[in-house]
Amino acid sequence: MALITPHASWQQEEHTLFSESVGRFFDAELVPNIEKWAEQGIVDREFWNKAGQAGIMGGAIPEIYGGSGGGIAFDAIAIYEQAARSDFGWGFGIQSIVMHYLVAYGTEAQKQRWLPKLVSGEMIGAIAMTEPGAGSDLQAVRTTAQKDGNGYRLNGSKIFITNGQSADLVLVVAKTEKTAGAKGISLICVESEGADGFRRGRNLKKLGMKGNDTAELFFEDQHVPADNLLGTEEGQGFYQLMKQLPWERLLIGISALGAIDFALSETISYVQERKVFGQRVMDLQNTRFKLAEMKTKAEMLRAFINNGIASLEQGTLDAATASMAKYWGSELQNEVATECLQLFGGYGYMMEYPIARLYADSRVQMIYGGSNEIMKELIARSLDT
Repeated sequence: MALITPHASWQQEEHTLFSESVGRFFDAELVPNIEKWAEQGIVDREFWNKAGQAGIMGGAIPEIYGGSGGGIAFDAIAIYEQAARSDFGWGFGIQSIVMHYLVAYGTEAQKQRWLPKLVSGEMIGAIAMTEPGAGSDLQAVRTTAQKDGNGYRLNGSKIFITNGQSADLVLVVAKTEKTAGAKGISLICVESEGADGFRRGRNLKKLGMKGNDTAELFFEDQHVPADNLLGTEEGQGFYQLMKQLPWERLLIGISALGAIDFALSETISYVQERKVFGQRVMDLQNTRFKLAEMKTKAEMLRAFINNGIASLEQGTLDAATASMAKYWGSELQNEVATECLQLFGGYGYMMEYPIARLYADSRVQMIYGGSNEIMKELIARSLDT
């Protein structure tokens, strides 16, 4: 099973070659380390460097900034191939999001300063939106960036930040004008190394995604240079977030499809070997019908996701469609993880079986990137016009 199908309108030979190359790299460098990363709660820095050397992270970044100059489908392929190996620890999805903010809105100096290092893995990126009292409601953020001489004074805290322990560059959602609502939000680029007033909290213990470092971040009267404002104007942050969120939400749908493909492959192999009452579990009608249902739904999702990638490449992916991909993909991922674990019986509950880890990793897909309840509201708004 694969993201690319003969009917994917965006597919070119270069995508197929990239997919094969990424798959080989992940089989050699990612799969053998998944358990180790889960135990230590963070992906080794060395892996980021190797991924950079292999060209995994620069497929969609212009050549002038160290990338390969392709479209965003290259990032989609890398995200799918990672999830299709049942890994949700490596934070490339967030790295991709950060890079595309810079490509879309960064000044030329910002692009040249940070993109090559993000592509190479020398730098790891994070985006700090969520606060203890503000999740999906981004207008409610309380972190502030007040003008101070030739820069800003950043104060506030963030929570549930993916790549939070390892990030070298953090895009921080902050209020540059407290009373201006959405128009008062800006994105401030924070370089963590040697930054006075920047502090990381503990590495948060999660139900799943244990290989990914997820942290609290604190900004305590931190001085940030004025040219670390993303773009050239204050108050553009909410617009920037809204324009980039469709990629983040499609990304979640893509990773859901990869996880579904992995779960089905593992389960089919298991039920073909496992015997009960003198016959293979695969020969039981319930098993065959369950697998048939899941496979059908997976192919429907694959077609929808491929259409979303084509729309994104053309610049026509709207917020409602991206929300559908996130909502439906993550719901189906959890449904499939549950059904597949059940077919493993008691062994499905054992952590040495990848299906158990996938089951735990899947749950948060319905929460981050905007909860699925928010996705339904966004979809509904597109109908009420």
